[in-house]
Amino acid sequence: MYRCDYHVHTEFSDDSVYPMENVVQDAIRLGLDELCFTDHVDYGIKDDWDSGVTIRYRDGAPYANVDYPRYVDLFSVLKEKYAGQISLKLGLEFGMQCHTIPQYESLFARYPFDFILLSVHQVDDQELWTQDYQAGKTPQAYNEGYYRELLHLVQRYHAYSVLAHLDLITRYDRQGPYPLEKIQPIVAEILRTAIVDGKGIEFNTSFHRYGLRDTTPSVEILRLYRDLGGKIITIGSDSHAPSHLGAYMEEAIGFLKGLGFTEFCTYEKMRPIFHKL
Repeated sequence: MYRCDYHVHTEFSDDSVYPMENVVQDAIRLGLDELCFTDHVDYGIKDDWDSGVTIRYRDGAPYANVDYPRYVDLFSVLKEKYAGQISLKLGLEFGMQCHTIPQYESLFARYPFDFILLSVHQVDDQELWTQDYQAGKTPQAYNEGYYRELLHLVQRYHAYSVLAHLDLITRYDRQGPYPLEKIQPIVAEILRTAIVDGKGIEFNTSFHRYGLRDTTPSVEILRLYRDLGGKIITIGSDSHAPSHLGAYMEEAIGFLKGLGFTEFCTYEKMRPIFHKL
């Protein structure tokens, strides 16, 4: 069985201090065949290192996007250094909003990416995890707002590979999971748009450490994706620390097989490569 982790954060993400080379070494010890780095970029709320503005700090960490030249340079060194031991792929996690699309288009054109996760971490420049976006809104308003933002993105932006943790809003919903039937038309349209566009979704194993009662995305969404004809799925731990890396990968494979999926994907130069589950 081909073993990989396709959602991995390092010291280049503002919420991780995990050195990139340590990640590679740990992945080799875990017996992973392939690793894709997907550090955070969140235009609208974070600044680039070369933006000319003073970088802000939050909890002692720079509140900034990836330092792209250093990121790509170190990746290239490690890819060559560990060739033959593990396959390394260059990616990023684009924490997008509709008004930031032009910035991502410019960034994507600058580097030879293998893989891009499309995420929504904030809407109207208000973050989900801090509850800034949810504050003062009903569950219906903030859930529908989140999914409409994602729908507008997949309709307008195409330089991505898969939708990361598609129902991320659930992780930060203090009112509990919002019933899928109330937002299913929007979610189904997101999935249909992604499928027609040749894009996929990810199975994110971090639901374990967040103590969620369902998978990420939910079983209902996974079944809906399957029923709509979706076939492209990557598996990622959303790792930010050594204890996260490669976690629950075998379980994820078994779970997807149980839902009727037969393959999962890795990527090279933005093209999916299918592997049997």
